Amino acid sequence: MMESEHSHKIAIVAYPGVQMSAVLGLSDLFLIASRIGAQYGGRGLGAVQVSEETVANLAAARFDAVILPPSLQRQRGRNKQEIHNWLRLQHGAGAVMCSVCAGAFWLGHSGLLKGRPVTTHWMLETEFRDAFPDTELDTGQLLIDDNDIVTAGGLMAWLDLGLFLVNRWMGAQVVSETARQLLVDPGGREQKTYRSFRPPRSHGDSKILELQHWLEGEMDQPIPVKYMAARLHLSERTFLRRFKKATGFTPNAYLQNLRVEKARGLLERTYMSAGEISFRVGYQDPSAFSRIFLNITGITVREYRNRFCVPQGRSGRFVR
Repeated sequence: MMESEHSHKIAIVAYPGVQMSAVLGLSDLFLIASRIGAQYGGRGLGAVQVSEETVANLAAARFDAVILPPSLQRQRGRNKQEIHNWLRLQHGAGAVMCSVCAGAFWLGHSGLLKGRPVTTHWMLETEFRDAFPDTELDTGQLLIDDNDIVTAGGLMAWLDLGLFLVNRWMGAQVVSETARQLLVDPGGREQKTYRSFRPPRSHGDSKILELQHWLEGEMDQPIPVKYMAARLHLSERTFLRRFKKATGFTPNAYLQNLRVEKARGLLERTYMSAGEISFRVGYQDPSAFSRIFLNITGITVREYRNRFCVPQGRSGRFVR
């Protein structure tokens, strides 16, 4: 696809054995969406195919998203160290890492899925669990959005992922018109009535980005501002200035939004009680969590669960 300096740059990894219909279909979908979006003056989506042979030449390139499409030849990427290194490099620089179906194995072997809620094709469940027992696999979900990691299910879920990225950067109007032009049903992809928290990661401040990645896995503990500053070996005043400049949020507001976003995922995917979710995302006082959730989402915890909860069981765990 022709891309401009004003496009969001998306790398589609055409690894050995990849489903080429997904690679080409995603490129076409982004091209169509970009043409539609141009009518509204927004930035488009520029897709670039990346192969095993070309990653070495792209060490300095930076992408807004990287997609690992499905495989039709049981390719799992276990020993593809050059691609793994490149994926880690892109993630560390702020790219949203995405997979469809067996593409999740490539992210897993790159070490990027530890402790993360992920999905893949239901027929790959046993194989995936054996390979990556430290992930929170939920094959009941078509698409799981965990901020900087987005995974989708079966072979044709590249359509869902593609429209998800269109919605993320170009909005619901462009999603709707793109879906109509492609004669596909956007279905639940427009059910996100409320703003989702999308932490900025392409700001160029490596120390702040390091802290952002750390917060993703540690927010269940109390994290005062002075601790964040000390972790980065910065004075509190310098830290506050750099964090606000990089993310647009104060540290406390950022942490609140991050915690609520994680809580939304748990409300959608589990039957955990509101109290359990409150503790899991770092609030010792469930009533305080409820007030913050209402303030950020505009609806109560109960209302959110009634609208968006989709688990298959009532174990209180991620659906297996």
